[in-house]
Amino acid sequence: MYKFTTPLGDISVLLMGHASLLINWQERNIFVDPYSNVADYSKQPQADLVLLTHHHYDHLDEDALKHIVNEKTIFVTSGGCKGTIKEANVIAPGMSFNYKDITIEAVYAYNILNRKEDGEPFHPRGEGNGYILNFGGYRVYIAGDTELIPEMRELGEIDLAFLPKNLPYTMSDEMFIEAVKTIMPKNLFAYHYFKIDTERLTEQMPEGVHFQNR
Repeated sequence: MYKFTTPLGDISVLLMGHASLLINWQERNIFVDPYSNVADYSKQPQADLVLLTHHHYDHLDEDALKHIVNEKTIFVTSGGCKGTIKEANVIAPGMSFNYKDITIEAVYAYNILNRKEDGEPFHPRGEGNGYILNFGGYRVYIAGDTELIPEMRELGEIDLAFLPKNLPYTMSDEMFIEAVKTIMPKNLFAYHYFKIDTERLTEQMPEGVHFQNR
């Protein structure tokens, strides 16, 4: 686990594989896009909060959820998840949800260049979410399935970021680096990748960004 200090106390972050994260804060377990292909969720703690970026099978995985969800689990999701997660608190980009002392803001996550054979983007604008978790001023950006998009210029100060890096669904190495230069997070993880050349990415990393994957 990686540990980071926020005004609301320390958070511990575990990258579970693919786009799946576990954030522990004040003995609460916050799961992001749990996916049973990358971890055995029967061995994970119960979820206090689950964030789902969109409805694709590798982000909304009922086989993973059945092990960690109980009657007290709170869901925050994009609109496409509501059909499966009836109790979901749905937010769209520009909306927010308050969980305890954390503000969770939905932001855009979508494709511009990368498209299916029929021309439809893999992730259309407005279908899925990224999230910014605000821990008393310490801002954690979970980008979701996205390319470099204009809205990244408006995110503001980011202390910790998780950016996807895989083709054809999200970002190439070059686009990933441009996204980093756009948001300039203090700490950065690449996630949702099939393979990664950490040495090459580290060489291109702008000064002031701590690339945790290296």
